[in-house]
Amino acid sequence: MSHLDLTPDNSVPTQLPSESMTAEATTPNQPANPQPVSQKPAQPTSQSVSQSTSQSSSQPISQPTSQADSMVGLKIAVAQQQFIVGDVINNAKKMVELAKDARDKGANIIVFPELSLLGYPPEDLLLRPSLASRVKLAFELLYTVKDIVMLVGYPHIDPNGTFNSVAIIHNGQQKGFYHKQCLPNYGVFDERRYFNTGHNQVLFDYQGLTIGLLICEDLWQDAPIRALKEKGAEIIISLNASPFEQNKQEQRKALLKSRATEHNIPIVYANSVGGQDDLVFDGGSMVVNAQGKIVQEAPRFLQHTLYVVARHDAQSGQVMLSEQRKPPLALSQIAETYQALVVGLRDYVNHSGFKGVLVGLSGGIDSALTLCIAVDALGADKVYAVMMPYEYTSQISLQDAQAQAHRLNVSYTVCPIHAAVEGMRHTLEPMFSNTSADTTEENIQARARGMILMALSNKFGHLVITTGNKSEMAVGYATLYGDMAGGFDVLKDVYKTQVYALANYRNRLEETPVIPERVITRPPSAELRPDQKDQDSLPDYDTLDKMLELYIDRDFGYDAIVEAGYDKDVVKKVLSMVDRNEYKRRQAAIGTKITHRAFGRERRYPLVNHWSLEFPKL
Repeated sequence: MSHLDLTPDNSVPTQLPSESMTAEATTPNQPANPQPVSQKPAQPTSQSVSQSTSQSSSQPISQPTSQADSMVGLKIAVAQQQFIVGDVINNAKKMVELAKDARDKGANIIVFPELSLLGYPPEDLLLRPSLASRVKLAFELLYTVKDIVMLVGYPHIDPNGTFNSVAIIHNGQQKGFYHKQCLPNYGVFDERRYFNTGHNQVLFDYQGLTIGLLICEDLWQDAPIRALKEKGAEIIISLNASPFEQNKQEQRKALLKSRATEHNIPIVYANSVGGQDDLVFDGGSMVVNAQGKIVQEAPRFLQHTLYVVARHDAQSGQVMLSEQRKPPLALSQIAETYQALVVGLRDYVNHSGFKGVLVGLSGGIDSALTLCIAVDALGADKVYAVMMPYEYTSQISLQDAQAQAHRLNVSYTVCPIHAAVEGMRHTLEPMFSNTSADTTEENIQARARGMILMALSNKFGHLVITTGNKSEMAVGYATLYGDMAGGFDVLKDVYKTQVYALANYRNRLEETPVIPERVITRPPSAELRPDQKDQDSLPDYDTLDKMLELYIDRDFGYDAIVEAGYDKDVVKKVLSMVDRNEYKRRQAAIGTKITHRAFGRERRYPLVNHWSLEFPKL
């Protein structure tokens, strides 16, 4: 247990320690003569860093937004911000500006999210040999900030290993650090691949309060917060990088309320925000008092700095927190899902440096919803819709695609594929002469469209975004190198029934629907043969999606799904389709995760296996 007293001491030098020093004693970015660490149980100190600062915690803010603006005590700024993976120096520069701004608004402490200096998840960037030197250089920038304590998430690298850590920085010095104790290794998380387990519980005294530090998963386990409370912690600050999935925010709130009330301690919860590859961090940072009441909450999906003031109540001795005058707007499940899809696409395209996106607009509901999300994410001027009709494309599809493109004011081009398909058929005719037409000819149409879109992408620098949904990807109802060709699949983790719900939701946001009504109401079709309907090959989507959710998201087996009331032959057919199409999904574009278990980093199955659906018999 480390217990730090952040009493100012300008005499402490700032040179770096030797590599022989241990992880528990120092850090490569820490002063050679760190502040003494006490092993006694934490007690509030009468001294505080604010005594030497130019900004008082009671200094008013020009535009008050909450009780925190006038309440005297320890003022904490929660920086719910986006930090780009790998951009260590610019992330540090952003922290410097945010810290100065928070200090000027009277804050004594600013809290940044988990691993914010490097970005989350950094994956194998943690293995780069120059990482430690880059972190050291970034700390030199952070040391320039005066008169505010910064709690910075960073990768701590020393001879004992690599740790997921938080640095306590004040007035040009690293006063201490905390290493994450509970490393998640499930779902999208694989922290045990990269990090060593921390054991150094940390308390520090500041402004008369004893503060305990935790990082993300530490809070989901009971032992770390219990140990801090037993050692004298009066308030917990938790740095997090918790990605979005449906209903996750309610789970977070329930967890924080439970931990706060069980241990009778307030919790400050700082979360990341923004998209990173297939993940979206939805923010929702909050502060919970010891009674389990949420007193401060940041808006979802937006960069925002939240302020809260903590002080001792003279009568009860309890830590009191300033309360928000007006909480942010609560989002329904459908609203938060749509916003997550928008943010995921927006940040992937913009941070990857693409000029815009290409959408193969078919007149169907999947491409229609994708087009809406693209426009909401990037603006109409960066979205290019291409309609690629063939002889099976209905007049209705042509009309609806054109109407939607016009309604959204995007660039719209019609590029027929007759010549491309016939050219391919002519090339293959000598080899196909003694065969009957089947799905091969249908797939040629899809691959002609994919080739055209990729050619446009190569020529003009726009990213092709695919339009396949989770239901189709699950059962392989998609053409490899055809409609699967592209760099990002907006609907990859969205079941077909959710596609309909999202389309209706988006239409309700405006007086004039942006998706033509008959796109939503008419039976879905790939239009690769005369009078084709999806349900010619698949169960109805309500039934299909319920089975897929049981199999994919909840890991039900064949017998359990049959016992849930589904026809055993249908179940066998669907599950077999899911299993044999893993090879397609391995080659598919990434897409934003929204469900409990997405394809890709969360659900991984061997391509070649002889696992039987039904339990084997001897």
